[in-house]
Amino acid sequence: MATATSVKAKSVTPSVAQAQSTPSVQVAAPSRREFLYYIWGASIALLLGQATAGVLWFAFPRFREGEFGGTFTFNPEELPTANTVPASVPAGRFHVSNTSDGLLALYGVCTHLGCLPKWVPTNNRFECPCHGSKFELSGAYIEGPAPRALDRFPTQVIYADGTTAETPADGGPIPLDAGKQIAEIRVNTGARILGPGIG
Repeated sequence: MATATSVKAKSVTPSVAQAQSTPSVQVAAPSRREFLYYIWGASIALLLGQATAGVLWFAFPRFREGEFGGTFTFNPEELPTANTVPASVPAGRFHVSNTSDGLLALYGVCTHLGCLPKWVPTNNRFECPCHGSKFELSGAYIEGPAPRALDRFPTQVIYADGTTAETPADGGPIPLDAGKQIAEIRVNTGARILGPGIG
């Protein structure tokens, strides 16, 4: 009898035996120093990510059409006749000049210190109000402290028959074909051609 009771006392269910034999695992909380290292590392990673995004944003800008830095569509009906007052496009910061040699899109900023020259009809030229630089209808330098003629924007003239004419590499005027109807004029304000130097 005594032996049966002792055997009964020793028999234990398997689940209870496993629970007793498995040691409990405790996860230690990070120390104060480890926590500060994690915060420091995350801050550096976030800062580098923001700097990279900023560099990419400025390196590969995306300008919408009709926004300075993008392409502007100029209405051919607003094109001035040859050797008359140029058309101003303030949103694009340029003037469309129609000279006897052809069409030019002139950047509306003085090449001296960045003031905004205006067309003065009485003198038939652009005049800078800041330091007195003067430029012809074609943007050519006349006088003043400016180091060169007005800069130009690459322009494309699209005719109704599908043919096109573009600004030459030197930034000279686009000769217009009087026998063709102009369907569209596109001015790229994202690329600037420096005006010819003085002399």
